[in-house]
This record gives sequence, structure tokens and C-alpha cells, in this order.
Amino acid sequence: MIASASAGFDQYRDNITHGLVETIEYNSTTVGNMRKAMVHLPPCFSSELTYPVLYLLHGIGGDEKEWHIHGSQAIILDNLYADNLIQPMIVVCPNGRAMSNDRAEGDLFESEKIRAFERFESDLIQDLIPHIESCYPVAQTRDMRAIAGLSMGGGQSLNIGLRNLDHFAWVGAFSAAPNTKSPEFLIPDPAETSSLLSLLWLSCGDQDNLIQISADVHEYLKQQGIPHIWYEESGGHDWPVWKNDLYLFSQRLFK
Repeated sequence: MIASASAGFDQYRDNITHGLVETIEYNSTTVGNMRKAMVHLPPCFSSELTYPVLYLLHGIGGDEKEWHIHGSQAIILDNLYADNLIQPMIVVCPNGRAMSNDRAEGDLFESEKIRAFERFESDLIQDLIPHIESCYPVAQTRDMRAIAGLSMGGGQSLNIGLRNLDHFAWVGAFSAAPNTKSPEFLIPDPAETSSLLSLLWLSCGDQDNLIQISADVHEYLKQQGIPHIWYEESGGHDWPVWKNDLYLFSQRLFK
């Protein structure tokens, strides 16, 4: 059984050390312009150390700020750091809509915007990860790199993470959306996938009308004997679920 987050886990605490949150820009050769991402450095960050990195993705209605504004990402992790429950890591929140105008405006389901979420795989692998590794003291090995996200970002995390296990050993999907590709496509070789993954996390609220997407992936993984965590929690397709998922998932990373 997995216990939900304790009360106050997402509330700001004055009496602890807080990490630094900053906005960066990087050159995207995939899109052809400069793009933004937000970076959270752990409390007591030191440029003399080397850190693992988590790429944390937003949903269809968000951008690089969504996890910080609505998900209390830095607050949740800073509280966990203060309680010595997670490994120090650098968290990068990119914009998963890889197109020139990447703002979440207009018809979010327009075909070009959906294609932009698919295009983000190239932007992440070819542009953002190299930029982060050139600017921050992050480890450059797959075992020290994680990807996770909510809804559309959950689907991206499965699509990108499982198809690029040379880049990621830790993959998490919170309430994965219909952009999630079939598990047969994502995992053509179950034995190889099992040997390469350090953690595969799937979670969804029990009142979420998209739960069948995650449940189908879970069933395939179970049938193929691929180690993973399946967490069906109380809630819908909303922030209380995703905050709780971040709280639980982050504690299992890089250990």
C-alpha cells in the first residue's frame, strides 16, 4: 500500500531553506527559436557537486510555469528536502508544446498544437538536455536522468521515456492522456525494458475519466512481467492528485 502525502505537504514553510527557481532560455534547433524553461535548484545547491535531473512536464493547458504556479512543485520538494526524504536533484520544467508560439492559448486541441507535443521529443533530446548539461552540474548518464509529467505530459513521459531508455532510467506518468502510444509500441522488447528501467511509475485518480489509458498500460506491463508501480488514488483529473503524485514519485528517484 502507498500512503498519500501528509497534511501540509504543499504548504510553504518559513523555517526551512528554500531552493532557487529561475527561468532560462535555450536555443531550439527543432523549433528554430529561443524557448523557455524553469529550473529548480535544491536548497544548499553547490556548483562543486553533480546532481541528477528530473524533467517534469505539464498538461495540455499549461506551459513551463504550470507546475510552479498550480502544482507548488518547488514548495513540495523543498519541504521534502527539509525532512530528508528525497535526494538532491535539479528539476527542469520545460514547455512541452514545441512550436514557435508555444503559449497555451486559443484552441488547445488544434492539430498543429498536438503535433507540437510530439515534436517536443526532438526538442528535449537534441536541444534542452544538451543545454542543461552545458549550464548546470548535472550527471550526463541515463541512470541519473528522469522524466515525468501530468496528463498530456504524462503521455509524453511514457512516449519519450520508454522509447529513449538510453537517456532515461526513471519514468513517471500521472493521469496519462490519450496521446499515450500503445504499450506494445513503446515496449517492443519487455525483457530489455525491464533490464534498463530503474523505476516505471503509473498513477491516476479513481474518478478520472481517462483512467483506462493508464490501466491498459498497467495491464500490459503486468502481463509482460515488467516491474512497475501502479497507484490508483482517490480523486479526479486535477491538481490534488498530481501534487500527491509528485510527492510520492520524487521520494523514489535516484535511490
